[in-house]
Amino acid sequence: MPGQPENARPGAPLPRPDRAARRQVLNGVSVSSGVAVGRSQFINRRGNTTLSRRSITAAAAEAEVERFNQALAALAAEFGEARRKLAGPADAPASGQAAGQAYGAAAVQGELLDAHIMICRDPKLMAAVHANIRERLLGAEWACDHAVQEFTATFMSMDSPYLRERASDIQTVCGRVIRILQGEAPLGGPAAAAEPQAEEDAPRIFFAHDLTPADTLALAPEHIIALVMEMGGKTSHTGILARSLRIPCVVGCTGLEGSLQDGELVIVDGINGLVLVNPTESDLAEYRELQRQFTAYEAHTRRKSEFPAETADGVRISVYGNLETSSETGLLKAMGGEGIGLYRTEFGFLSRSRLPTEDELFNDYRRVLSELAPRPVVLRTLDAGADKMIGQRRRLEEDNPALGVRAIRYCMRHQDIFRRQLRAILRASVYGNAAIMFPMISGLEELRFAKGVLSEARQELDNEGLPYSREIRIGTMIELPSAVLMASALAAEVDFFSIGTNDLIQYSLGIDRGNKYVSYLFQALHPAIIQSIKLVADKAREAGIPVCVCGEMASDPCALPLLLGMGIDEISMTPQVIPLVKNLIRRSSVENCRALLRQVYNRPTADSVLRIVRSAAYTRYAEELPFFASMTGTNI
Repeated sequence: MPGQPENARPGAPLPRPDRAARRQVLNGVSVSSGVAVGRSQFINRRGNTTLSRRSITAAAAEAEVERFNQALAALAAEFGEARRKLAGPADAPASGQAAGQAYGAAAVQGELLDAHIMICRDPKLMAAVHANIRERLLGAEWACDHAVQEFTATFMSMDSPYLRERASDIQTVCGRVIRILQGEAPLGGPAAAAEPQAEEDAPRIFFAHDLTPADTLALAPEHIIALVMEMGGKTSHTGILARSLRIPCVVGCTGLEGSLQDGELVIVDGINGLVLVNPTESDLAEYRELQRQFTAYEAHTRRKSEFPAETADGVRISVYGNLETSSETGLLKAMGGEGIGLYRTEFGFLSRSRLPTEDELFNDYRRVLSELAPRPVVLRTLDAGADKMIGQRRRLEEDNPALGVRAIRYCMRHQDIFRRQLRAILRASVYGNAAIMFPMISGLEELRFAKGVLSEARQELDNEGLPYSREIRIGTMIELPSAVLMASALAAEVDFFSIGTNDLIQYSLGIDRGNKYVSYLFQALHPAIIQSIKLVADKAREAGIPVCVCGEMASDPCALPLLLGMGIDEISMTPQVIPLVKNLIRRSSVENCRALLRQVYNRPTADSVLRIVRSAAYTRYAEELPFFASMTGTNI
């Protein structure tokens, strides 16, 4: 893998373990796949830092507010400097797969730094800390920690896994602010200290309690072969960065500080989420072979990522990416994506503290369409409300926001915002191959409302003499049971369907997948889900329109054969998974997939379906499933 030292390459001699040292196995969560062998080095040992819980007098409040403001400004400056250093590579055009991967990695890193800079400038966060100082008379460190706990509780209550994970980012940023308040130098202190020593000019495996993006970027990529963290989750910024850099990363690994010292020999197993400290000779031999197999698998899938996804019996499947920002287009192209099947436009709203103007949205959409032309780009209109509030708008007091004012219902309530977005999409459509998709449509009334506002936006642009594409396609998402049952009527009024399986499962089975008490009921292979998707595919075929699956089922090796058997010919997923899924498709036969679908279609339980499809997956893809699972986070 890139960045690994000579002695970690498959087949080369590996460092011998110190036989006097005690072998340990630490468990964590893999967030970036691969295998690395090297010497350990802690970036910091700050996990046990004692928080200063001081009360202050009213007279000291303003000085304490200013002290907090200065610490926050120092951190924002640190992030800004890292962002400026990154600007050159991130803005360079991608050419070829290697350049595209570098472009994508730099772009992802830039997005993360931008997000952390925004946290530093968040007026709500600043106001909360200021109030804790002025009204509760808490010292700046305690006031910041108190605000973090409140913000974290709010984010963790949200339905969106993406937004729940942002709580980790707030904790990371505010944790650094607190350490600055307690005397830590803000500008790259831990990163600078982590430079390899001259006498051991070899890359290291870095350990830390947590890292900001600036910390990770300050470590030159050639100095890092793996990361191990006590904090973090699947979608935390450290995992995202590690995947963009293509280095193994294990997070949630508790007890690091008491388990090893700098310079110890370590194996990081980013396939199974393990860290082996002072491995045995047998461990080293075993992981040498595992690393060889993984490297060969990764190279094979990436080498063929630009080739079409065509089954063994000649059926072509279009494979698209799900994107949130235009910065991901380089990565999408590098991974062999044929376009964007789902562009989540709400992040253009969520990333701003105020509502974006029409011109700002137009520039966002023009950028992504231009960069991918002539590839298709399906822009899902604003899916806000519930747990995703935009600008300074307050969350509605709804007993069950997931069943309340969100997506198209939010747009019906705020037609000015909806019209602004549609005008921006139409204006940008002349720069590429754009399509518009409406989310959370429950029936014809909502679809016709959305098409009516779109028609009005077109007329306005005509009156103003502004150009737009007359060929733009219109589609609807199928993610509600009512839309499944109305598929024939809906198909008569749109150019394509897109099945959002994540929400379809949640609403069909009546469960909140973020609720730990019922999350076990979130079953993609529930008979009702299989039958619903097949019904939609059948109705789309009768109407002569394409249907795409853009939820997690599209990249699940147990579910994918069933989708192929139903006649689904377009799928969309996170870009990093595209080469792996294309490889699975090439090893599949649609005729065999149809036979598998017939075998499970009338099964009465999800367990009975899962047993059959899992057995089929292990029969067809046995040697690659462990690697696929570790690289995608799929439970197989």
